[in-house]
Amino acid sequence: MTGRSARLLGLAAVLLTTVACQTGAATATPGAQPSAQSSGPTSAQLSGRPSARPSARSAQPAAGSAASARHDVVTWGASADQLGQGTADRGYRLVVHTSAAGSDLRIRLSNAFGDRPLTLDSVYAGLQSAGAALRPGSNRRLTFDGARTVTVPAGATAWSDPLPGTLPAGSNLVVSLHSPDAAGPATGHGMAMQTSYLTQGDHTAEESAANWTDTTGSWWYLDSVSVRPKDPDTGAVVALGDSITDGWASTSDQNRRWPDYLARRLRKADTEVKGVADEGISGNQVLADGAGQAALERLDRDVLSQPGLRTVFLFEGVNDIKAHTGVTAADLIAGYREIARRAHAAGKCVVVSTVGPFEGWPEWDQAGEAVRQQVNQYIRTSGEFDGIADFDRILRSPYDQARMLPFLDGGDHIHPNDKGMQAMADSVDLASLDCDR
Repeated sequence: MTGRSARLLGLAAVLLTTVACQTGAATATPGAQPSAQSSGPTSAQLSGRPSARPSARSAQPAAGSAASARHDVVTWGASADQLGQGTADRGYRLVVHTSAAGSDLRIRLSNAFGDRPLTLDSVYAGLQSAGAALRPGSNRRLTFDGARTVTVPAGATAWSDPLPGTLPAGSNLVVSLHSPDAAGPATGHGMAMQTSYLTQGDHTAEESAANWTDTTGSWWYLDSVSVRPKDPDTGAVVALGDSITDGWASTSDQNRRWPDYLARRLRKADTEVKGVADEGISGNQVLADGAGQAALERLDRDVLSQPGLRTVFLFEGVNDIKAHTGVTAADLIAGYREIARRAHAAGKCVVVSTVGPFEGWPEWDQAGEAVRQQVNQYIRTSGEFDGIADFDRILRSPYDQARMLPFLDGGDHIHPNDKGMQAMADSVDLASLDCDR
């Protein structure tokens, strides 16, 4: 953990057949609106029915959303961070798991931490068969303002054109990228808890796994996927968190992070909230940079920019407490209030969870436990949020309330195992996620 930051801020049924694409090049600019142009003709397998017009509620854009003119909803997301160095002529085959179903798939590419423009000259999306192999006929080219090539300026993002066809909920979507000349700091998400694949050269159009022989445990350059749901009132919840939200100690390649379990509940429930984006970063803090930018710093980019956002779910604080930098309960409370103020100003609801137990973790001490208890008391009683989730109550042992119940413990006394992740998700009041402001 790094020292305390000086700023407390004031306090894709199947993706369908091959599509004819246009050639050319597109350049994304910071804050630019995405093109609504289709990347090809509608497949004969599509219904041909026009998408429903958004209602007054669903038409409200997320603050800074690049899809503000459309009723898009995030179906997958991962927080952006600096991720090593870019490599020229490398291909990335990235496996992600969707939440909300819909049509008109789009992806968002991020160069947020780059120090030079990033060019991607071939981008495809398909459905996973097994490993790096794709379902036959599912791999289709994505375009950007009608072009096959996109250049993303340093610090910027770029949305693809919508891809005709439907993407089911709970799909393993595979996005394949190739950059001819990537260099300098790369943007991505380090701890994916998901195996993705690498290659040298451009093999993005191939559905075979033959050339995708290297693996990576990170997601490179991709930070969001959206769809257009049938129901114009469909919204999304975005989880802002640390390693527990990121899924540490859950089973890799099985989508057993607590937001994954939450997405499965929402899929079956009578609720308008169907999209879930996991914006956790391992080691992240509310107040201080270190393992990723502080939650206060990355709120706009990672959370409020997500299309269709209805509710922000904040579950952070343990890293601030255990860092032993003098963070007080008042400091953390001020940070929570600032996040809530900014989310409310953007018209979003805010659900906050209590901080879970961590006695037995090497950095635990009585002073930190006292801060945790004060923060949790505030969360439970303040009435300042649109909803609360009491993950502390779910995870703690009835015999030692500073310690995690062993049945739910991933082994290090701070990160829940698969059962703990499911218990957390099962405890969330779904009605609190489906609120209006």
